[in-house]
Amino acid sequence: MRHLLQSDDFTAAELDRLMDLADDIIARPEHYKNACEGKKLATLFFEPSTRTRLSFEAAMYELGGHVLSVSSMASSSAAKGESVQDTVRVAGCYADIIAMRHPQEGAPYAARRVTTVPLINAGDGAHHHPTQTLADILTIRREKGRLDHLTVGLCGDLKYGRTVHSLVECLSERAGVRFVFISPSQLAMPEQMLHTMLEEKNVPYTQTDSLEKALPELDVLYMTRVQRERFDDLSQYEALKDSYVLDLAKMKLAKHDCIVLHPLPRVNEIDPQVDADPRACYFKEVYNGKIMRMALILTLLGLAGGAGFAKSERAAAQGKLPEGCVEAQCSNAHCISQTEQGLPHLAAPVPGRPGVYRCVWCDHLI
Repeated sequence: MRHLLQSDDFTAAELDRLMDLADDIIARPEHYKNACEGKKLATLFFEPSTRTRLSFEAAMYELGGHVLSVSSMASSSAAKGESVQDTVRVAGCYADIIAMRHPQEGAPYAARRVTTVPLINAGDGAHHHPTQTLADILTIRREKGRLDHLTVGLCGDLKYGRTVHSLVECLSERAGVRFVFISPSQLAMPEQMLHTMLEEKNVPYTQTDSLEKALPELDVLYMTRVQRERFDDLSQYEALKDSYVLDLAKMKLAKHDCIVLHPLPRVNEIDPQVDADPRACYFKEVYNGKIMRMALILTLLGLAGGAGFAKSERAAAQGKLPEGCVEAQCSNAHCISQTEQGLPHLAAPVPGRPGVYRCVWCDHLI
């Protein structure tokens, strides 16, 4: 049984097959309209969502399946104190596959310990958002014709931006990809992620606080909003929220074929006038997200025919704790280990950094 909790749960070859399936769904939608007949998807969204939740539900309906959900987790037993693991156990009794979003980092990893059906991470705090990455990479491949040998700029909230973290992890597997991180110092990419996702793989990257200086060299610009909900200190949010605004004047600095992506929702970071520019691809990204979630559901349920995933070392490693784990309390206030009953407090050694450990649930350094 396979799950998708973070981008590198699938190999590059598996992601290519998933995108090939998505292309076929776009070309032959009638062929898939009853593919999930009799199957049920449970959407467990402990945190607000528009695109991700609706796209999962639309994906399952367009495949001929059914969706089980609640209007708000505030009206579920989670409001009574039920653990994430118990909620997932219950949902697995009713559904064939689960998509879960949770504000605490590592929640899907706790859920994976007990789930009896395939589990999809639809976003966990500021940690990962792998299905948004599926939308991103399909959009890049369809617009640019490739995923390799690209200069990719990521702008805005790189510290808390789970979509950024997942996309960097995914594209770091592709040959010739170079990253440019554009942010104020307070919202820079986490040091641990730079180390494990890029430095250990010798993937080149640069960091800057200037969007104008970075734009001329980019093949892909990934804009993000500064996320109010991730800040404990709202005064810091107010000071940083309008750090970058992409407008028509800045678009003149970009290559004629540089595409602009955004996971949405946007606030002020992209001027609506940019929407008419043919390089603006963020609404195409929304549509592609639905298609990739259709392909993912089919694949995890074993209904994709020849596009299914064979067993691999990466698949065998899913759910296994890293070697050398020790008992240690995570200090991240947003980690699932802070609230989930029965979850062991464990840390794993960070390769290449003697004496440095990370929480096995949220990756926070200990």
